Amino acid sequence: MGRFSRKQIVLSKAFYSSGDVIADRRADYARMLAEQGDHAAAAELMEQALDMAPDWAAGWDLCGSYHEKAGQIAAAIAAWRRLEALDDDGVFGARLKLAAHKAGPAGEGTAVGYVEALFDQYAAKFEESLVGKLGYRVPDLLDDLVNAEMARLGIGAFERALDLGCGTGLMGEKLRAKVAHLEGVDISAAMIAETARKGIYDSLSKAELVATLNARRADADLVTAADVLIYCGALQPILGALLPAMRPGGLVAFSLEAHDGEEEIFLRPSLRYAHGVEATRNALVVAGLDLLRFETAVLRFDRGAPITGILVVARKPAVELTAANDEAEGGDVAA
Repeated sequence: MGRFSRKQIVLSKAFYSSGDVIADRRADYARMLAEQGDHAAAAELMEQALDMAPDWAAGWDLCGSYHEKAGQIAAAIAAWRRLEALDDDGVFGARLKLAAHKAGPAGEGTAVGYVEALFDQYAAKFEESLVGKLGYRVPDLLDDLVNAEMARLGIGAFERALDLGCGTGLMGEKLRAKVAHLEGVDISAAMIAETARKGIYDSLSKAELVATLNARRADADLVTAADVLIYCGALQPILGALLPAMRPGGLVAFSLEAHDGEEEIFLRPSLRYAHGVEATRNALVVAGLDLLRFETAVLRFDRGAPITGILVVARKPAVELTAANDEAEGGDVAA
């Protein structure tokens, strides 16, 4: 059967087809067993299916998932190692799954192939699942903080805003009334297609977050990233690209999932990164941002459990303030 192309992998992931009728039939039985809660039997059947279709990337993904749910972590890791060898583009997130079980390095950047494929498939049911079932609140929470800072700073409106990871436009809907030109960027073409139907944004583009920021001049006076950086790992590369893309005095508002440990970042079994509260605060200060709001809140629910996150609104220092400070420091030296 050979290796799958990226397009074939995405289709295989969506439809769970191996190309072998008997292997597909066993996988269907395995899925039925998994739905009934018998994950160990489901994993055993998937192993049989994969004997017939050993290059079936989606099958190894399912097999690893069933083993994991059955508590057979060593077998799950073995399945994901097979998956990693087949999945050159990282569409299934095998490396992330191995890292989440301490069987490989987590890495610090975005797993582009995995995130793109995830949201390409998720786009059509994104709002129903996230807002309707999981109580997603991030756009509302960030918008409230931005509005409060606008009032405090005397900002009537923004000239140009950049909504990173715009998804289906949930954040954009909150921003639209206070932004003259609103630009949305997302790594998923399917997400872009969904939000284009709403007519919220003045422009939309499919691109990776850091590449987008690196390609810009200092033209954005507001940048938002609602539930986006949880897929990106380390903050330093993002902040390093963010500041040059912003106008002096511009605001940035974003959310993170939080953890209270000493680690800067922690990869959860959900394959989303949680960021340390104090490490995040320190990273923002070191990057040169002025912290305006730094709060923790419940962002949504996952399997009935609340997900606590960090909400940030920060400001890029204004040129005038920097110049004034330089003059003051110069005066002190001269004196």
